[in-house]
Amino acid sequence: MRTHSSPTPAPLQIDVLIAGGGPCGLTLAIELGRRGISCLLVDAKPDTAFNPQANATQARTMEHFRRLGLAQEVRAQGLPADHPTDIAYFTRFNAHELARISLPTAAEAIVNIKAMTGSWSAAELPHRVSQKFVEQILRRHAQASPLTDIRYGWALEAFADTGSAVHATLRPAAGGAPQEVSARYLVGADGARSMVRRTLGIEWGGSTGTQRDFMGGKMFAVYLRAPDFQAALRHPKAWMYVAVNHQRRAFMASVDGHSEYAFHAALRPGEDADNWTPDHARRVFAEAVGVEMPIDILSMGTWLAGHALVAQRFGRSRVFIAGDAAHLFTPTGGLGYNTAVEDAVNLGWKLASVIQGRAPEGLLDSYETERKHMAERNTRYAQHFADSVGLFTAQPELDEDSAQGQAARQAAGQYLNEHARLEFNIPGVTFGGRYDGSPLIVGDGSTAPPDAANTYQPTACPGGRPPHVWLEDGRSLFDLFHSEWTLLVSGPTGVDTAQFVVAAADLGLDLKVVQVAQAAVLAAYEAPLVLIRPDQIVAWRGGNDAQARAVLRQVVGFVDV
Repeated sequence: MRTHSSPTPAPLQIDVLIAGGGPCGLTLAIELGRRGISCLLVDAKPDTAFNPQANATQARTMEHFRRLGLAQEVRAQGLPADHPTDIAYFTRFNAHELARISLPTAAEAIVNIKAMTGSWSAAELPHRVSQKFVEQILRRHAQASPLTDIRYGWALEAFADTGSAVHATLRPAAGGAPQEVSARYLVGADGARSMVRRTLGIEWGGSTGTQRDFMGGKMFAVYLRAPDFQAALRHPKAWMYVAVNHQRRAFMASVDGHSEYAFHAALRPGEDADNWTPDHARRVFAEAVGVEMPIDILSMGTWLAGHALVAQRFGRSRVFIAGDAAHLFTPTGGLGYNTAVEDAVNLGWKLASVIQGRAPEGLLDSYETERKHMAERNTRYAQHFADSVGLFTAQPELDEDSAQGQAARQAAGQYLNEHARLEFNIPGVTFGGRYDGSPLIVGDGSTAPPDAANTYQPTACPGGRPPHVWLEDGRSLFDLFHSEWTLLVSGPTGVDTAQFVVAAADLGLDLKVVQVAQAAVLAAYEAPLVLIRPDQIVAWRGGNDAQARAVLRQVVGFVDV
């Protein structure tokens, strides 16, 4: 008797296979698709994230979303435009308020940014939005390219790098015939338990298992709906609520600004939450709130805080790793998701340049050089923030309505107010990341200001983010930058750019000359000519175009200069 089975699909030929459909993989798909690169993205999940996961999009990430044309869509998601984005600390959510950092609403952010200078001179301010909403937007934009195939419900089962291509086997998560794929490159953006990293045999470096009273060790997470929460709250509402008491340390972020929340509680010694029931979740939630109230549990589970891990390599040959596959954070400061997006931004233009023949394969070596250093820097910052809040001891008398309790709350409030500004006012972390030492950066002998979490001094010293300036007509200078290479010409006097134009044409580089006469731009950049990379990093600056060909060859990875 003959049996009939599903026919095996014909092998696919693509430029880039992406494993992982989170913010990193989806951003990479957008970057590649818009540059004419064919890519296939697979993720075993049936769809984009259901759980809230990351909940803070930093200002630099918002600037990249602006570059990609989706900042307004992202800012329209998450909290209502007039919802506070404060971070507030309480003994329990409906009891004593200890500390608060007040931050602008989404509506205020759009207005305020136009007048902000110094450390917060930027095209965008941060936005409080759940990752689940961001992923939906990124997916829509990734799918807009006819060269991009997005397949949720498909898993990367195996791969082999032959030296000239990567051969991979994909399989539907629901079962069925496998799909064979031949790709020029594979990118594993497949999370902390990355199959790609493990197959490559790449080990973690850094530290893990750090134990703290809070943000160190196992955490219990609940995605819940609590319609009565705002009515029970005795203080002005916030975006994030942090419970600081001797019984249960916890934090909770508003997901929709109405009734949905992402709640996370530290476990006490001896507690095993892996098998907890909804009744356990309700009890733990009540311990943090201070009163019992009805909640609908949408999902629950555990996760491990205390990581500061960076992969020892970011890839081998034709296979790369990015996002949580390459670095794992304790989520203080919200740095994991934002670092992952910048991985994709960095890798996207480099893959496209090599695939389209505009750069040598050696350009791709700079991905690890630049991003591994940044991951190590950002995990150190996140670890510092986690130590600051997690090693603070919540004394039993914090809950007491007594003189001792009042004194304890006053001391805790002073400490937590300082901590809140340490963790949540971080322009230096957001804007100050640099690629000093990268072979793609043409130095000019200048030295960048010191790297500090809570202050940022704008600088056009090659290797970092370009200084931002609001133009006299109300536009952001960043909006004038080209999607590929930009030669910024600033100042009232014209400077010859012909050598850059000719050299770029010879090398096949898509270069746009942008002239801005506004004196503030020349003052910010301190040179009349500035070369800005596709990922909006200053690659070179100078006074003339005499070395244009050598500069352009170096910034795309040729080593004979």
